[in-house]
Amino acid sequence: MEPISGSGLVIAIVDDEECVRKALERLLRSVEYKVASFRSGEDFLYSLEICRPDCAILDLHLPGLSGLDVQRCLRRNRNRLPCIIITGKDEPETRERALATGAAGYLTKPLDGRKLFDMISAAVPGTHQSARENAATLASA
Repeated sequence: MEPISGSGLVIAIVDDEECVRKALERLLRSVEYKVASFRSGEDFLYSLEICRPDCAILDLHLPGLSGLDVQRCLRRNRNRLPCIIITGKDEPETRERALATGAAGYLTKPLDGRKLFDMISAAVPGTHQSARENAATLASA
């Protein structure tokens, strides 16, 4: 992971599929968010010693720690980082569990960019106005 400097909202992407990480990176950078990507929950949790993201997008099905496991670790350590769970396999009981244990949102792949931007804006107080406007413009195009 490369260090993230400067001001602006930082979004962590945790997904073991490189194509998903790259697509999310492009989408989020298109609306002026900074991005830190990780292929495992363990890598992401380890990074928290040096990187302080404003929101995390966690794949539900990861090798090792799942997205829900990562969310539990954060809560156990009293880290209030907003987490949005994403999955290719939508299961109502998993959705309910994710939201009941504090997820800021739950989306199925392929992701709807507008819904993702709305969830980030709702989860992160003070989301940069120009990023919200860019996201709305991009989503309506």
